[in-house]
Amino acid sequence: MPRKRFDEQLKELNQEMIKMGTLCEESIKKSSDAALNGDMDLADELPELADHMNMKDKEIESICMKLLLQQQPVAGDLRYVSSALKIVTDMKRIVIQSADIADIVKAGTIDSIPEEVPLAEMASSVIHMVSSVLDAFVRRDAITARDVIHSDDEVDRLFDDVKSRLIEGIKTIEDSGSQGAKILDILMISKYMERIGDHAVNIAGWVCYSVTGTREVS
Repeated sequence: MPRKRFDEQLKELNQEMIKMGTLCEESIKKSSDAALNGDMDLADELPELADHMNMKDKEIESICMKLLLQQQPVAGDLRYVSSALKIVTDMKRIVIQSADIADIVKAGTIDSIPEEVPLAEMASSVIHMVSSVLDAFVRRDAITARDVIHSDDEVDRLFDDVKSRLIEGIKTIEDSGSQGAKILDILMISKYMERIGDHAVNIAGWVCYSVTGTREVS
């Protein structure tokens, strides 16, 4: 009976992690689309997503504490539960930074993204990292988690490309007011995306730990 109860609680944890992961993916997708398309309506949806994330965070923490204190898991099960607690922290930060992107969009300085700035490609890479690593946690897939860690190099390369192109843009603008503000806001959005990629790498490290007992980092 104790093992049956443990398996039920573990299944509940999995289900709640999937729900929280969906909120996390939705937040970065909506904030990215808002930034790329200047969509104020999408940007306005981020605070509600953040509220839902806070609720899920408390639910998952409660499940994890029950598993740790009442069931006293060992070995792989213990690593899985403790990793879930760590991963939730990174997921919350992803949603917070997605909300920060939305706040920049709502400031209204960005009417369009210059074609030569690869922000859309960067957003696509980051979204893929987050989606892949959360799926890897649920499936206990260390191989996919390692792929996510390695893919951060591409996000870093794109971030450097965005920076260099924006710096070149600053050199050529005549109106240092509105155009300068636009360029700086695009740069901040790319920085938040780069940080979200870093959180995906952190999650990947905990996925590896939950499966192998070794926390791998880039």
